[in-house]
This record gives sequence, C-alpha cells and structure tokens, in this order.
Amino acid sequence: MNRVTKLLNIPYPIIQGGMGNISNAKLAAAVSEAGGLGTIGCGTMSGEQVERIILQTKDLTSKPFALNIAINVSPHVEQLIDLAIKHDIPVISLSAGNPAPFIPVLHEHGKVVLAIVASVKHALKAEEAGADIVVAEGYEAAGINSPYELTTFTLVPQVAQKVKIPVVAAGGVGDGNGLAAALMLGAEGVQIGTRFIATKEAPFHNSYKEQLLEASGTDAVIIGRSLGRIRRVLNTTYVQEIVEQEKNGVSLQDFGKLTSEKHHVLGAIKGDLRQGFLNSGQVAGLIHDIPSVKELVEDMMKTANNRMKIGATLLALVTQTN
Repeated sequence: MNRVTKLLNIPYPIIQGGMGNISNAKLAAAVSEAGGLGTIGCGTMSGEQVERIILQTKDLTSKPFALNIAINVSPHVEQLIDLAIKHDIPVISLSAGNPAPFIPVLHEHGKVVLAIVASVKHALKAEEAGADIVVAEGYEAAGINSPYELTTFTLVPQVAQKVKIPVVAAGGVGDGNGLAAALMLGAEGVQIGTRFIATKEAPFHNSYKEQLLEASGTDAVIIGRSLGRIRRVLNTTYVQEIVEQEKNGVSLQDFGKLTSEKHHVLGAIKGDLRQGFLNSGQVAGLIHDIPSVKELVEDMMKTANNRMKIGATLLALVTQTN
C-alpha cells in the first residue's frame, strides 16, 4: 500500500483513463472490481447521459470509481461537478484545463482530486491549487495530448522531483513491466487507457480490438500538430483522410468537427472506420491478447513485483561486484 492506494481506497495502484463519450459502466465497474480505480470519462456528454452511466456503474460495483471531467472539452462542467457531489463519487480527475477553480468545492465535499498534467510547471500549479494527486501524462498516450511532447520516461521523474503530492504515470503503460518502470521513475501508480480497450468486458466494437491486436507502436499516429490540437489515434482510413486535409490547410474549426466525439463513437462503438477514428497510445504495440480486466490487473501486479525483485537482485550483484 502506498499514498495513491490509500487516498483512492483501492488495493492496486492502477487507474483507468477517461475515455470521453465512449465511457461506459461495464468497463469502469470491471476495473474497480479488479482492484483498480474505474473511471467514467464525461467527454462532451450531457449531465443526463453521464448520470445514467453513474447509476449503471453503481449497480455493478460498490467499490470506488472516478469521474473524469475534461474542463475545456465539456460544455457541462458545473453540472458534472454537481453530479459528482449528488452521487457521492469519491474521486474526480480534472483534465484539459485549469483545475484550480473547481478544487475547493470538491474538497469541501470530501472528494479526492486528480489533476492530469503534461509539464512540471502545470504539476506545480495543480499542487498549489490543492490537487491531491497529479497524473503526469506522457506523449505516448492516446487521444487528446499535450503540445509539449514530453515522454513519460522523462516527464514522470521531473514531476516526482518537484512536487510533494503523489504522482501517477500515464502514457505508454500497458503491462507489469510498465508499472514497475513507472514506480522506479518515482510514480506511485499508473493510469492506463488503451490496454483496457482490449479486454473482454470492454463493450467496444470488435474491429477496435482487432486493430489494436494487429497494430505496432508506429500505427498510433499524431494528427493535429500543425493546428496545436494534438491527438494520438490509430492510422485508419478515416485518419489518413484527416492527415491529407491537414496537409491541405484544414481550418481549426473543421478539424474540430472531424475529430469530434461523434466520430470517436462512430469508430469505437459502431466500428465505422471510414467515418470514425480510434484513439490509441503507442502501447498498442504491446497488446497481443484480450484478457478479462481481472486477469490483466492481476498479471500486471504479478509481473511488476517479479520485475522489481529481479531489478533489486541485479542491483545487489552489481554493488557486490564493485
């Protein structure tokens, strides 16, 4: 047990990343039931839509789960904060915007607040604003990403050196080796998204899971760099069309329409890869099977423990030799 598991009241330091409008009760509950922290990502969904998922999740698990609110993405932030309080959601993660205005009211109602950051500067600001945990998200991560392009391997230790609150690593983690590496870098937990897509409980279209099984790390490409709206997605037919439009000078407004949550749902839920896209991190290259969420979480913990024991043994041998 460490500070992250204590604060979140979970056995394992594994957090599900928010998944926008494709978030659902089945996967969030499965992650929580497996000992991690399931998360409902609100995306651009209305309060009524999110409330339905919250109630469905509560029907499936009595264990803690989180609500992820993307501040500059959702047009319903205040309503979502009210929902979190109304339904006693114990953990709120705030991303894509300044969390400071919302932390005091969340703390007033006993919520643990996670702030997702992509730089030391923003981590320090989140800590100063009262965040309980910072999630340091590297450039390897799926979906909307930071223009700073700092990788998890470099970002996490920089943040861990500067803040006093616990750090969670996100981006490029999908197995026990990644969990062990994150802990060695100074994190006290990990947040994962892409790997949870390829699980038995995840109610996404089979084509999404098949694409992940077939993908290499280089198949998770960046779009929107020229517009300052970076998103990492799988290189599908639809994405190739977006790339061409970006080369031809697509406007920011039109790019926003092409990458809206409508097209996210078309790809991930409907399996329409001609009109929809699939978020994916570079960790796609490590996905080779579709386990249950419980099998995945337990294997991650077992592998991480073994990896750290091996590392300790090797370090001891080197020390003895010197």
